[in-house]
Formats: sequence, C-alpha cells, structure tokens
Amino acid sequence: MNPGALRSSRALIAAFLLGAATVLGFAPYGFAWLPFFSAAGLLWLWQNAAAPRRSAALGFAFGMGLFLAGVSWVYISLHQFGAMPAPLAAIATLLFCAILALYPALVGYLQARFDRPIAIRQLLLIPALWVLGEWLRDWVFTGFPWLALGYSQAGSPLRGYAALTGVFGLSWLVWLCAGLLLALAHARGRTAALAGLALVFGAGYGLERIEWTQALGAPITVSLAQGNIPQELKWDEARFAATVQLYQRMAQGSPARLTILPETAIPRFLDRLDPELLRALAQTARDRGGDLIMGLPVRDATGRYYNSVLSLGSSPTQRYDKIHLVPFGEFIPPGFGWVLSILQIPLSDFSRGSVAQTPLALAGQKVAINICYEDAFGEEIIRFLPEATLLVNASNVAWFGDSLAPHQHLQIAQLRALETGRSMLRATNTGMTAIIDHHGNIAASLPPFTQGTLIGTAQGRSGATPYVRWGNAPVITLALLVWGVLMLRCKKAATPV
Repeated sequence: MNPGALRSSRALIAAFLLGAATVLGFAPYGFAWLPFFSAAGLLWLWQNAAAPRRSAALGFAFGMGLFLAGVSWVYISLHQFGAMPAPLAAIATLLFCAILALYPALVGYLQARFDRPIAIRQLLLIPALWVLGEWLRDWVFTGFPWLALGYSQAGSPLRGYAALTGVFGLSWLVWLCAGLLLALAHARGRTAALAGLALVFGAGYGLERIEWTQALGAPITVSLAQGNIPQELKWDEARFAATVQLYQRMAQGSPARLTILPETAIPRFLDRLDPELLRALAQTARDRGGDLIMGLPVRDATGRYYNSVLSLGSSPTQRYDKIHLVPFGEFIPPGFGWVLSILQIPLSDFSRGSVAQTPLALAGQKVAINICYEDAFGEEIIRFLPEATLLVNASNVAWFGDSLAPHQHLQIAQLRALETGRSMLRATNTGMTAIIDHHGNIAASLPPFTQGTLIGTAQGRSGATPYVRWGNAPVITLALLVWGVLMLRCKKAATPV
C-alpha cells in the first residue's frame, strides 16, 4: 500500500476516534476535560494536512465519530418505537449523522484555506469557525444543536461564562483551550499558553460567583410526576383509564403548590376528555391553593392539533402550545409525506404554536413552559425573559429508550438554567425528572425508568443575565468579524505588489 495513503487512512481513523471519544465529555460520563484534548488532537491533524480537501475529510471523520457515538439513539426512535425496518433505520441514522458531520468538514476546509501563522489559525480562526458551524446547525432545517461542545462544560469552571456568552461561547472556549494545550508542546510559547489557560479558567471561576439575577418572593413547593409509562403502551386506548388513574393518584398525593405532569401525560385530545376528570384535577390543585399543569394534545375547531400544556387550579386556566416541532416526529416536512407509510408515530403532524405566547401566571410565579427538545434552543427560551421567574420543561424521551439521550437532555437543561439565571423544573415520562437551580446544579432528581413523584422547592427569580439581554448575537458577531478580518488580511497578503 502506498505509504502516503496509509498515513492518510490512519489520520482519518484517528480523527474518527477523537470525535467518538469527545462524547465521553458529555453526560452521563462527564469527563469535561476530555473535549479539550480531543479538539487539540484534531487541531494537530489539521496542522499536518495542508490541503483544504484533506482537512475537510478529517473534519468529516471527526464529526462522524462524534455523532455516531453521541446521537445514534435516533436509531432506537426510528426502529424500536417508529417501527421502521432495521436496515432502513440504520441507513437513515447513518445519513443523519453524515449530514451533521458536514459542519465540522466545512470548518476543516475553511481553516485550511488560511495560510497565516498556525497560532492565529488555532487560537482565533478555528474557534470562530466552529462556533459559526454550531450556530448554523442550531437553525438550518429547523435545527439540531445537540452535542454543541459547550454543553460538555456544564460542570466545569467554564460554566461561569454561560450567563455571558451562552453555550456557543463555551464551545469557543473549548477550542481556545485546545489551541493553548497544543501550544504547550512548543518551548517558546509554553509560559504564555499556561498563563492563557490559567486566565480562562480563573475568570470562569470568578464569573460563576456573580449573581446575575435576584430571588423573588419565597420559594414554592413543587411536585414533578414521572409516570414511567412504556412508549409502546402510552397511546394504547385500552390503557388510557389506567394512565389517567396513575396521574390522578400522583396529583392527589402531592402537597405542592405547583404540580407538573410530563409531555402528553394525558394521551387523548382535550375535547375528548371527561369534564369530570378536569374538574377533579382542578379541585385537587385548588384544595392546596396551587396549580397543576399537564401535557396533552389539543385540537381546535379547524381540526389542527397542538402539543400542549394546560394549567388547572387556583389560577385561571391557561395553555401553552409547542412552537418548535420535531421534524418527522411532530410534523412532516413538505415532500416527505411518504415517510408516514414507513413510520408508525401517533399524531405526527402537529401544528406550530404562536410565537406570541407569554409565560403562564401560576402559583404566584410567571412560568415559561417549554416542551421536550425546545429547551435545546437558548434564544427561544430567552424569548420569555426577563418576565418569567421559573422555567418548566415537560418531556417524553421514552422515544429513545435507555440511551444517552435522557442524560444529554438533562445537561442541556442545566445550560439553560445557567444562561438565564432561572431554576428549571423538568417533569418527564421516563427520565430525567429533576429540579435544577439557577446555578445549573441538579438539586434533586428521580432515577430514570422508575415511577415516582419528585417533591422539592423552587425559587423564583427576577432580573436578566447578559445572555438574556443579548442572546447569541455578540458571540456570532465576533465570530463573523474574526473570520472576515483574517480572510481579508490573508487576501491582502496574497495580492502582488
């Protein structure tokens, strides 16, 4: 075999393994330091691959390792619960991961076209390009921001930056630290690199101690129900009565002022429910001077239906309709109607809720509701702030079985709490049900795949973090400026005099 081709193959395998290893930096493993080293490894590979196409291939291999190892639970959803034949589900998952891997490939290609000093490329250009890639992945084709590198830092000293920069700023810092680690290999820059690392982590440690928001009123008692109903049985009409009785018992046994049931906890349209059931649930909440919120599908007079959360109790009845829907799971993109003949997903054509919705006034709080993976989109959460005093996520990730998905989703919720300076209450069907404080710490949680009720307290908060005020705009603007200025300087340097 040609020695050059052998080296090339080894580099691609190394990039793939580095990407796969990066997943260990995320929940549930939590080796937050590992992405620094895997990113440094990719930087070294890029440094030794001058051709843009070669660098793109290395970025693609890294992305395939990252996404195949990190979001292969998509296969479980398609095959085990969506009834897609195993070969088709495997191909669909592979294609999905390949599409996601195009973003790191693009970063590799663009950075290789910059022929200025390696230090500038590794410390400035690549972090900026990676952030732009993650930002594009956040909204292109409705977005899939899962495994943005910043989420791996939910428990590291870098978390202090979240209230300033959001998760994309943390991703930038991961790549900056990776570049500084690589610089440690060179004697001339070792002292500066060590000083840079100390400054980055020291500032993060200090920022973490800033209280960007203020406590508002007294803490309230909360109750989060986890019914642990298997996905394959959830929509079984024969089990409907048992499901309702389960959640009624959980609600009646709750001493809390705010009781939260998961996404589609009641698996039947609101207009088909027995009014007596609604009155009983409302009275249960009123008896303790509180409110109950539950997930269920709601249908309007035109036949459109929504993935909704409905409140009952002491406060006026209110509703939130999910805005950011899951492609193929909650709506079918135009031209893909044929997918319905393969997938067996109930209610797979929801309508999108209005973006003008406001927080719900419940239990003396202003509650910003988000449903399932809506909490993966930071700028959509801050749309309700600073008015909202609490964040609530109602989820059903039973679609992904006993995989990495529930743990990764919980970590995403921790970042939303850090960014907003608000507690996040998560009520899920099978896990991870948790109370997250405004510092992003998990105050209490239930074991996954168990049936139970999590009782605790939550503190409402007022005020706005810098991220709430400005969103992703400062980080994305800075990334665009870095890329634009460096590319302009590169072109000027190449212009003959």
